[in-house]
Amino acid sequence: MSESIWVFGYGSLVSPTSLGGTLGRDPIRGVDFLAAECDGWERRWNYGMPVAEGALVGPDVDRIDVVVALGVTEVDGACMNGIVTLVHPDELVRLGARERNYDRVDVTDGVRLLEDGPDVGRVVTYVPRQVALDIYLDGRDRGRAGIERRYWNLVDGAFDALLPGQGDRYRATTPPPDVPVVDANRAGR
Repeated sequence: MSESIWVFGYGSLVSPTSLGGTLGRDPIRGVDFLAAECDGWERRWNYGMPVAEGALVGPDVDRIDVVVALGVTEVDGACMNGIVTLVHPDELVRLGARERNYDRVDVTDGVRLLEDGPDVGRVVTYVPRQVALDIYLDGRDRGRAGIERRYWNLVDGAFDALLPGQGDRYRATTPPPDVPVVDANRAGR
């Protein structure tokens, strides 16, 4: 892809620190990082990633071998809040590596800005691939899946900081997980 694109973030990408760490720059609020909403999609705790033995640290490391993160699914009449961010071609490569086992899907027609900013062109979001959904389901069904507390807190805090009321909206429109939040985090994070 040779041009910049807007990406709708609905989880950890809402955190400017997390987003900036991936992009390799600090996103500028109101210029290339804007609060938005997206119709037709709903957040779910449905993305699974296997973790190797020894890759987690914390008191709950023996409880899980699948880390669960946020994904989305199409739902008629749904609307989720998040952000849109401008991603340049070289950054898209890094973002794609971070968002492995997700597909980029065009959501342009469903996106509305919640604050003033530049005109936004084409917008994509990341939708979990079936392999990630299957890993989550397997880990959940075996009782070996969990959400890293660090990730849980990062996402929750990012929505609280986004705009007044956006944290409450995030919590009200995101179904609760069916796996525990655990005190086990990937080493080095």
